[in-house]
Amino acid sequence: MHLVYPAVLAALLFCTGLYGVLARRNAILVLMSVELMLNAVNLNLVAFDVWLRDTLHAGQALTLFTIAIAAAEIGIGLAIVLMVHRNRGTSDIDALRDTAESVADPAGDDTGHDGEHGGHDEHDDVYDAEYDEDSSDPDTHPGPAAGEKAEATA
Repeated sequence: MHLVYPAVLAALLFCTGLYGVLARRNAILVLMSVELMLNAVNLNLVAFDVWLRDTLHAGQALTLFTIAIAAAEIGIGLAIVLMVHRNRGTSDIDALRDTAESVADPAGDDTGHDGEHGGHDEHDDVYDAEYDEDSSDPDTHPGPAAGEKAEATA
């Protein structure tokens, strides 16, 4: 058998897996694409082992290790995907990336509301009740300072 046939098949499998990793948005399909890429590598290892007529069969031994690592990877990966799906309700990679970026505080401070004050006090409850997340204009939501003035004049 020529070496070209398994090498071309492995290249096609690897390219299909690479396309799946880059184009898919579902985490489970990305994991399946990674497995497809690992199987392409395994096919190349076995094909070159047979072609070189290695007496130690190093390519086949390395393939067994790759299969064991791939099994562990898919087990841990599926466990992570299931926990994320249980907590967030989706396994869409873009939605998970967007929520991770919105949770992180880019300024690095622990301010409660747009840098107005840190911590939690009695005015946070008033501010949270009046705050509308659909509008980002600070003029339409005066914040707790205006609430203090209204309470002082009343």
